Amino acid sequence: MSSRRENFKNPFSRPWMTETGAAAAAGGSGSIGLKGVIAGGITGGIEICITFPTEYVKTQLQLDEKGGTKKYSGIFDCVKKTVKGHGFFGLYRGLSVLLYGSIPKSAVRFGVFEQAKLYMVNEDGTLSNTGKLGCGLAAGVAEAIFAVTPMETVKVKFINDMRMEKPRFKGFFHGVRTIVREEGIGGVYKGATATIMKQGSNQAIRFFVMESLRDWYKGGDRDKPVPKYIVGLFGGVAGAASVFGNTPIDVVKTRMQGLEAAKYKSTWDCFIKTWKHEGPLAFYKGTVPRLSRVVFDVAITFTIYDSIMDVFNYVWK
Repeated sequence: MSSRRENFKNPFSRPWMTETGAAAAAGGSGSIGLKGVIAGGITGGIEICITFPTEYVKTQLQLDEKGGTKKYSGIFDCVKKTVKGHGFFGLYRGLSVLLYGSIPKSAVRFGVFEQAKLYMVNEDGTLSNTGKLGCGLAAGVAEAIFAVTPMETVKVKFINDMRMEKPRFKGFFHGVRTIVREEGIGGVYKGATATIMKQGSNQAIRFFVMESLRDWYKGGDRDKPVPKYIVGLFGGVAGAASVFGNTPIDVVKTRMQGLEAAKYKSTWDCFIKTWKHEGPLAFYKGTVPRLSRVVFDVAITFTIYDSIMDVFNYVWK
């Protein structure tokens, strides 16, 4: 019996998962799916609480159009007016939406990425450049469809509602009920095309950069550990790359999900009208606050996720 066990070869083994790092840590044992969901949820909650004010400011600036309705002259003016009018916690309006959606988003993202790896990994346990982009793209598209689009739509509507003299939404559930009652279930799926484009390109860029930097650091030695501060540094670089790569898509997505989205016939129509009335620079509105948020976001996500998975793999066999 013992000899059978010794000769048994797991047909589903994934040798690359023995490496140290976020992607590697995500597949250490048979319980990895549940571990990933819990670790991702905890990581997402911590990360959002730390970085949400920059996401709030970014969204406000992206919704702020030229003309008589323009409210803010810049980042600091937005922060100043928000705190003056609604207090410090006004910068956290819409936070509950992201908290509620963090667990499924993380579960879908990491789950699909790991599953895609099964089909795209090379025999030596590595991913080609095409594989890295493909796995990241699959993860981004999946999370956009199943978690990010409804979550982001409600978040943007919450922040947009706060810009009104008399906000209508009294809380998360009241806001969701109001949106669904007035617009139907499709009301929380506004900007789905733009969101899929954004998340797909986001994760394709981030995972590609992260995996490439990790491979570069290891220098061909797959057993070489990657220190957590290096993981965080690589995550920050990956986050910055995704910001410069897809902020125009993020601007269109935000406007397609706002309360004034009805004036756009489609994602393409939103792009054309924004270009025509505000020029190409409008597609980089909110880049600075988004950059500060995303760099810390991705750095924190990979670092905390790695750390939590290390603990899970130690105490949860």
